Amino acid sequence: MSFAHPLALLGMGVPLVLAIVYAVVVRRRRKDTLRFTALETLESILPKRRTRLARHAPAALLVTSLAIFSIALAGPTGQVQVPRNSSAVVLVLDVSLSMNAKDVKPSRIEAAKVAAKSFVDQLPAETNVGLVSFAGSAAVLVSPGTDRSSIIQAIDNLRTLEATATGEAIFASLQSIEAFRRSIKFAGDAPPEGGRIVLMSDGALTVPRIGGESDPRGSFTAAREAAHQNVPVDTISFGTNYGSISLDGQEQPVPVDDASMEVIAQLSGGKFATAGSLEELQKAYTALVGEVGYETKIRDRSYPWFVGGILAVALALAFGLLANRRIP
Repeated sequence: MSFAHPLALLGMGVPLVLAIVYAVVVRRRRKDTLRFTALETLESILPKRRTRLARHAPAALLVTSLAIFSIALAGPTGQVQVPRNSSAVVLVLDVSLSMNAKDVKPSRIEAAKVAAKSFVDQLPAETNVGLVSFAGSAAVLVSPGTDRSSIIQAIDNLRTLEATATGEAIFASLQSIEAFRRSIKFAGDAPPEGGRIVLMSDGALTVPRIGGESDPRGSFTAAREAAHQNVPVDTISFGTNYGSISLDGQEQPVPVDDASMEVIAQLSGGKFATAGSLEELQKAYTALVGEVGYETKIRDRSYPWFVGGILAVALALAFGLLANRRIP
């Protein structure tokens, strides 16, 4: 816990001094009582002896209330997680042929659909979520918004295609986020800065190609552009090194490419995770919910302290009137 006005905590010295003064006064009164020689007369004129709790509770509560009010005046603050209801989150899913591999049951693509829908459901209702799929090219299937049914339906309708254009998918997501920001500005609201991209892929890049070989530099360029636009790309590398698919009657190995996914995350300032099963993929998505769906803000927490101080004063008055028949 931190304080907006920490110097106000110096007021804690006041109840401390009062507590010391009270202890001295009680001690002196006890000595004065013992000096009274006519003890029988003293017994007759004093009211019935009160318990120690009844005698000292009102004063203790008053001193405590002063300490509590000092803390409240210092302006205690704390971090709270609030839903992101302005910036956009774009979920990017790989639908290349390598996602047909069955190293993850029932297949990479089917497990990816289940986990993606679970991720969307876990996000706060206020979060604007979009959907981009990519194979040989990228397609913006759903623009960022709060309608979850359209995203769920689009995920269910995903089909695998040839090639993998990861860089195009990132650029398409950036364009989708920028379009969302322009729509917010057009509506008269302050456009949110940045956004977030959550990219799930097995990392088997096939587009673009140079000299017949896949070239990851396009996706790395896209990642740098995402960082320039303050849009982190969180990547999940999904699959195992033992995956394969059937092409033209032959088994084609499609091992997962963790390295390229990790570089994309690093270049863009995002998080990187790996998953080799449906359960691990769901855990990876769940870990990202707090990152993409919520933001940390500083909130004033003095209200409970003021309430506590008032309650302490009320209890002091109640003890004084009921137990001692006087206000302390």
